[in-house]
Amino acid sequence: MSPILEICVDTLEDAVLAQTAGADRLELCAGIPIGGITPSAGFMQAAAELEIPVYTIIRPRDGDFCYNPTELNIMKVDVLQAKQANLDGIVFGILTTDHQIDIEASKQLIELAAPLPATLHRAFDVTSDPEKALEDAISAGFKCILTSGQATKAIEGGQLLAQLDKIAAGRIRIMPGGGVSHDSAADLMQHISSNELHASCAEVVSANEKETGKKFGFEPANGLKRLSKSKLIALKSAMQEYHLNKVDNTPSYQGESL
Repeated sequence: MSPILEICVDTLEDAVLAQTAGADRLELCAGIPIGGITPSAGFMQAAAELEIPVYTIIRPRDGDFCYNPTELNIMKVDVLQAKQANLDGIVFGILTTDHQIDIEASKQLIELAAPLPATLHRAFDVTSDPEKALEDAISAGFKCILTSGQATKAIEGGQLLAQLDKIAAGRIRIMPGGGVSHDSAADLMQHISSNELHASCAEVVSANEKETGKKFGFEPANGLKRLSKSKLIALKSAMQEYHLNKVDNTPSYQGESL
């Protein structure tokens, strides 16, 4: 299977740039600096016109992943908006107060989203028992888990990523994410069977007259970030190189002569 690079974006400009630069799938967000929240209906509709698959995060606020009934109802409305916009999938995570997957609440959103597939985002990385969380995610109906292997960066969680991929045994895809770059691509892909990586490929951009956030104290302390075309291309190239080398080095089966 050819490698798949998913890029998270929070502007339409970056969504278009990501497609042009070679991204295979997008995750739409608003507010990436706070971990991503549900984007606007207008953003969903505009991104749906792109030629690559587009998923959207369903997250009503920043902070933890334990949601009250009102917040869950908001998430359900947002799921319906994603379907109406003709997007290709949703991304969310709902936990219980004891840091386990809320299976019943997750099932409600997944059933509502059907036939759109659902990815469990990095809420997984704060669950108390990752192996149980894996089984719970499968029970709930998720098709993919986006995870750093419960580390700050995915490259530091390689052991757990490999363990999860082995336990999953094809029942759910494991997609590493968290600080992913061209430098870590090969190391990460050796731990998983899905050939998928998730990244932002972002870089700090210089201030200009269009950016007023700094004046009002809204701009993140480390600077405003936007998608870097060069970082995306470098990451995709590293993934393709690893894949081709893996294919070339796979021994072909020589059947016994009869």
